[in-house]
This record gives sequence, structure tokens and C-alpha cells, in this order.
Amino acid sequence: MSFNSLGLSEALLKAISKKGYTTPSPIQQKAIPPVLEGRDVLASAQTGTGKTAGFTLPLLHILSENPKAKYRPIRALILTPTRELAAQVYANVREYSEFLNLRSAVIFGGVNQKPQVATIRQGVDILVATPGRLLDLQNQGLLSLKRVEIFVLDEADRMLDMGFLRDIEKVIKSMPEKRQNLMFSATFSKEIKKLAHGILNNPVHVEATPENTTVEAISQKVYRVAKGLKTNLIIKLISDDNWKQVLVFTRTKHGANKLCKKMISSGITAAAIHGNKSQGARTKALAGFKNGNVRVLVATDIAARGLDIPLLPHVVNFELPNISEDYVHRIGRTGRAGASGEALSLVSADEITYLRGIEKLVGMKLPVEIVEGFEPDPNASTEPIKPGQNRSRNPRNRNNNRNSNSNQSNRDRNNSNRRPKRNNKKKFNDRRN
Repeated sequence: MSFNSLGLSEALLKAISKKGYTTPSPIQQKAIPPVLEGRDVLASAQTGTGKTAGFTLPLLHILSENPKAKYRPIRALILTPTRELAAQVYANVREYSEFLNLRSAVIFGGVNQKPQVATIRQGVDILVATPGRLLDLQNQGLLSLKRVEIFVLDEADRMLDMGFLRDIEKVIKSMPEKRQNLMFSATFSKEIKKLAHGILNNPVHVEATPENTTVEAISQKVYRVAKGLKTNLIIKLISDDNWKQVLVFTRTKHGANKLCKKMISSGITAAAIHGNKSQGARTKALAGFKNGNVRVLVATDIAARGLDIPLLPHVVNFELPNISEDYVHRIGRTGRAGASGEALSLVSADEITYLRGIEKLVGMKLPVEIVEGFEPDPNASTEPIKPGQNRSRNPRNRNNNRNSNSNQSNRDRNNSNRRPKRNNKKKFNDRRN
């Protein structure tokens, strides 16, 4: 099947050809036709399968076929969970709409709102946004969603993970009841199906790959290692094999910063990206990683989705995630769009339980290797460190470090831009999302 057979306009086919694409991916083949027919769609696909184009291309086609005269109200809203994903989706919208008379904009927190507001006031057809900044500007009366014709909820499962359900509900109430809805998610969990039931109208279900499976092109391996030797091992692997581009995942922001400093002191160019970094610093780090000036990008799970790094060869789990599904999202940064990739995990004794959960999820036993001089500690406890738990024998250290260790991991997973109340009810600082 070719893109020509999907019914897209000549202007879109020209833009697709300019990007060098000839054959639509499975998710694009399945999602584009029903979207063009005006149907609501619930789609599930792994990261790196081209699902962004699966909703962007037909959305652009529909809007271009029915232009609005005089002024440009927001006719399509694409809601994403993170700033990085919003920027990436916006880049795709811009590229595919190059030969169309459509305007688009992206808004997210962490940066000055004035340029974003100025762009919206000039009129935009497509708005890509994160929930916090969108609701913030709406509450200020600086934008209206009353003319939205197409609503796209991207990475819906991640939205729920990050506690955005209430924000999503507020956004939905701000739009016309009569509209086309598209929901894209990595999984079809019970929560996702419940959310879809409240948003979608008689949707077409599209699933390009089985739930929570890893991309076949990714080579996966586990290095069993003593916890205290992980840093030296990863430096050895990167240096000995002369890896030029490596995405490394840690559980905490503090761990990311610490590992990044160790890399730099060993002569390896590195940068860290996590929730405590300003948007400017995160953008700069990602740009340096993409253009080759930075060899190693150390990230928390805030970067597990939405980062589109073409032909990324290596992903390393410096620490395994305690949520098995996050492993799939992490390693999905490599092996994208059919390219090959390598995913390595450094596993200490206290992570064995996490490893077993991951192997059960992906349906395979991951091959294990032990490097001489970096053997695992046979006396180390295999009990996993649970959220809120600290093994320090000094009670003072337990109290002082509780928030900066395990609990910080949870905040990273929930996009550390937001802080929970003491009563555990989440309150979001909209300006920072």
C-alpha cells in the first residue's frame, strides 16, 4: 500500500514525499481511512510506529478541504502530556502542512506565554498544547475552544499516569459537543477504555501491535552488576565500544545529575534532562544530543515518551523502572520506524523483582551477561526498594533522604512540574505544565 491510495490531498502527498516516506506504517494504514471518513477513533500503537502522522495527516486533510474565511478560530486541538511531545507533534504538523493554507501553534508551560498568546491572536487552525498551559490561557480569556471540530488526545495512557484526568474533563467541557474525537494510546487498559467511553462516539478501534510488546528490531540485554559498580560499567561500555549517541534512564533527578557529572569527568560529553530543568535547558540538551555535540543524554521517565530521535542506536536503563510498562516506553526510543536498536539494562540485586516483572510483560527471558571485574554482589539483598523506603541504618538519614530518593522517583514519573498537597490530592501549577 502507498500513501497515494489513502485518499490524501496532493499537497499532503507532496509533503510526505519531501520527508522521504513512501509506504504508510500499519497504524497509519488502519487509522487514516476512518479519520478521513469523520469517524471517532481509538488507536493503540507502540512508540516509534508513526502514530503521530496517523492523526496529523487526515486532520490536516479535513481542515484544508473546509477552509474558514476571514479569521481562524482554533478548529483542531491536539492535547499532549509533556512539553517535549507537544513540540515534536507541532514539528510534524508544520512539516506536513507546508503546502497547505493552514496555521498552527504550540503552547506549553515553562516559557513566557506572551509569544504564544500573540500567535493565537493572529489566528490558528491547529493548536498543540499541554493541559496546564491550555487551561491557564483559557482561564485568562486568551483563547477559546468553542469552534473546535477535531480533538486529539495523544498518549492518553500517559495522561492518566500523570494525573491529568480532571484537566482533560475541563478541556472537554470547553469544546462543542459535536466534534470528531481521536484518542491514541500505547495501551488499551481498563482506565483508557473507561475514558474513551466518555469521550468517543461509536469509535473505530485500531490496534497495530499487541499491548505492551516491545519493538522486534530492538536487541535487549541485561548486565548483572553490583550496585556500586554501575557507573564505572556504563562508562566502560560507552568508551570501549565508542558509542556516539546513548540515551540513559535513571529513576531520580538527583541520580541523573550525579551520573551526568561522572560522565563529564570521565571525558564523555553528557547532559541531563528532567523535571527540575528549565524548558530552555531541556531544549538545549536535546538539541545537543540530536546534533552530536552531546554523546550521552541522561534522563528520568519524563523523557520516556515524546522524544523523537531518529536512528537512536542505544538506550541504557541505568536503573530499571519499578513500573514494568515504563521499560517498554523507555526502550521504545530506539528501534523506531523499523530501524534497529540496542537496549541494555544494568541490573543490581535489588532490581531482580523488577526484572522478572518486565520479562513477564514482554513475554521473554532477557539474555544476561556479566562483565569481569563488575560481578554482582552475592551478599546483596534482593529485596526491591519500595517507594518511600530507604535502607540507611541511620534514622536521621532515613528522614532526611526520604523525599530525595524513592519518593522523588514517583514525582519524576508524574512530571515533577507538579507538587501534590499533603492530603495526597494533586494540585497542578498550570503555568508550569
